[in-house]
Amino acid sequence: MNQEPIPFNRPHAAGRETEFLREAVSSGYLSGNGRFGRKCSSWLAEHVGARAAFMTPSCTAALEMAMILAEVKPGDEVVMPSFTFVSCANAVALRGGVPVFVDVDEGTLNLDPDAVAAAITERTKAVIVVHYAGVGAEVERLASICEERGVLLVEDAAHCIHASRNGRPLGSFGAMATFSFHETKNVQCGEGGALVVNDERVLARAEIIQEKGTNRSVFLRGQADKYTWVDVGSSFLMSDIAAAFLWAQMLDAELVTQRRRALWDRYQEAFGPLADAGIVRLPTVPPECRHNAHIYALRLADTDTRDAFIAELSEQGIHSVFHYVPLHLSPAGQTLGRTAGPLLVTETESARLVRLPLYAELGSDIERVIAAATTAVRGLDRQFAA
Repeated sequence: MNQEPIPFNRPHAAGRETEFLREAVSSGYLSGNGRFGRKCSSWLAEHVGARAAFMTPSCTAALEMAMILAEVKPGDEVVMPSFTFVSCANAVALRGGVPVFVDVDEGTLNLDPDAVAAAITERTKAVIVVHYAGVGAEVERLASICEERGVLLVEDAAHCIHASRNGRPLGSFGAMATFSFHETKNVQCGEGGALVVNDERVLARAEIIQEKGTNRSVFLRGQADKYTWVDVGSSFLMSDIAAAFLWAQMLDAELVTQRRRALWDRYQEAFGPLADAGIVRLPTVPPECRHNAHIYALRLADTDTRDAFIAELSEQGIHSVFHYVPLHLSPAGQTLGRTAGPLLVTETESARLVRLPLYAELGSDIERVIAAATTAVRGLDRQFAA
């Protein structure tokens, strides 16, 4: 009998989404910064320990807000990993800035602080650090480097709800941080994001930029007799419909994290013998990091092995996927950005990384994934070694 397919991701449903959506519709207020939007903002700011959180339509929008607040102008440079999603680079390029791509650490695939220090020039305005898979980068060192060189540190914490480093939530180290609530994330509303502000110097301006460059929020608080256009900005508001859905997810966030960590731990235990045999490399989580099991990724021998592995699992109805194509190798990356130093780790590791299904409701199906992956890896190891 054919087995049901196992998707790479299945968006979690907490159970109260419909209830809160009805409440939002009944309220008659569906646009941004409504009752549910304020609940989500407060939850996230408290979770991170931030001064404020601004709910946005996406993490992409939050990154664009961050680059406006960083005052990136034509010719300015922003250092970032090449091994990341395109939104980081787009947010810089849209301001006329130059994304500067540097290499990552071989273990965590997070930004290499030494590469960052070497890449900073007099034109550098900011550094974007991405905490890959919810595992914290060496953000203390990066913050020190940025402070010494007079540049802003922005955290791309898209993967990072309920993740910390040295007991401190990811997203609390930089001047600003961005979060994603895309349907592939642990906590989601289909499409959504947030900008967290830790630096009070940009707090008032963030409120204006989110409201299309107007002082509307000040007006609504009764602190101005009218609102008008006072700065650049855009429509960086999450609707209260999306926020209502997200609020149900936030209330369930701790349980979701626990389930995902248990599944991640099961993968790590099951694939230990393959790692001991030198056939695969397992994820690295430094002891000072508490991750949130956002991603479980194996690194295989090479690209051919990885692609054959994905095809073999697909034959068994299991969807596994690779991840980022390095930005410095992309057509836009080569025309809009520049590289600083060699990016050997990025090029090597991105070409052999494969992500396995991981979602809160995976349950006992994980054993099927483990069995199929183990068989495929051992078979391919013998095949390619022959």
